Amino acid sequence: MSIKKTSEVVSIGFSLTEAAANTFTQKGIDLQLSPLDQEVFVVLAVDLDPAPPSSVAATNTASEMSLSATSLTSMGNINNSNVIANTKMDIQSVAGAAPGLGVPFTRTSLDTPQGALDYLYIIATSDFFVQIKGTNNPAAKNGFGRMWGYRARVDAATYAALVQSTVLSS
Repeated sequence: MSIKKTSEVVSIGFSLTEAAANTFTQKGIDLQLSPLDQEVFVVLAVDLDPAPPSSVAATNTASEMSLSATSLTSMGNINNSNVIANTKMDIQSVAGAAPGLGVPFTRTSLDTPQGALDYLYIIATSDFFVQIKGTNNPAAKNGFGRMWGYRARVDAATYAALVQSTVLSS
């Protein structure tokens, strides 16, 4: 596979708000890639920043965000080959506990995996997708994110394989 870098590293910022409290919401973001030029986007790092969950007495709450190469119908986790990054914040509360007495937990996929990888993911289709969902929060949650990467061209066989892999695994 040959990847020919055609741009410097760029950062793409995005934001998303749940359509209603505790509702899976997704937003597509167009990379404006040229399929005629077999153009791809090489993802180097992702940072996801969902709003913290609400502290509700005797209730477990959560805020979760993910970023994927394909459209999803529910929150994506990194075990899905098209999910590039995921983060989740929880507040675990014991029955009868007052607000503010829950224990917070944060789980996130690393911006850059351990080891010396050249990239995290190659997006071969023109869009990527951002998802957010809260659990047991009294109000809709929002989230912010940034993705770093560069535009590149690949040979025809590689491009066809990347697009087919993305489409068939969605």
